[in-house]
Amino acid sequence: MFGSLRVLVVDDHPVFRAALCAMLDATDGMEVAGEAADGLTAVADASRLEPDVVLMDLNMPDLDGVEATRRIVSASPHTGVLMLTMFENEAAVFAAMRAGARGYLLKGARNEQIIRAVRVIGDGEAIFSPAIATRVLSLLGTATPRDESFPRLTLREQEILRLVAQGMGNASIAEELVLSQKTVRNHVSHIFRKLRVTDRTQAIAKAREAGIARSE
Repeated sequence: MFGSLRVLVVDDHPVFRAALCAMLDATDGMEVAGEAADGLTAVADASRLEPDVVLMDLNMPDLDGVEATRRIVSASPHTGVLMLTMFENEAAVFAAMRAGARGYLLKGARNEQIIRAVRVIGDGEAIFSPAIATRVLSLLGTATPRDESFPRLTLREQEILRLVAQGMGNASIAEELVLSQKTVRNHVSHIFRKLRVTDRTQAIAKAREAGIARSE
């Protein structure tokens, strides 16, 4: 590849985003094309700046990283998206892959791992951290097909559904996710409506059939 790899850095945490930008700008053969703090800005900046690689956070305001990835890749298939996030659950990994992300790393990755991943993505290949790759291969070998209703759940709804399946009530879920109980109740209502169920027992059964929650 000729010239520097141009990277768009997308993360809603300013300190972490600044550290990523500084690291990339200090790396030979790379330059920061721009930075964004939310998904909508990321989509607009990707269209305007045409970066080679987008370093994408998962949970952000306005538009989450999965939907932002889907829009960016749809508009510019040549742009490689590398998810860099704190979340390693299988739902998040597969959602990112379906959206078109070419790589998935955890934020605990070392700087050299992130730099290597950016280069791999910039060369048009795919890369996953060893832990994520092992989990993906395991799931591909053992998982049953997902219920078609589940792609319509947001990442937050899938997260809450998994906690419901663990037997947690709304108050406990609110405390776990640092949300208000009203917000959790609204999410649970949306989940029931999307899954066409009337209670938690039915929702848990559907989640387990689709592989979102494991049977005891």
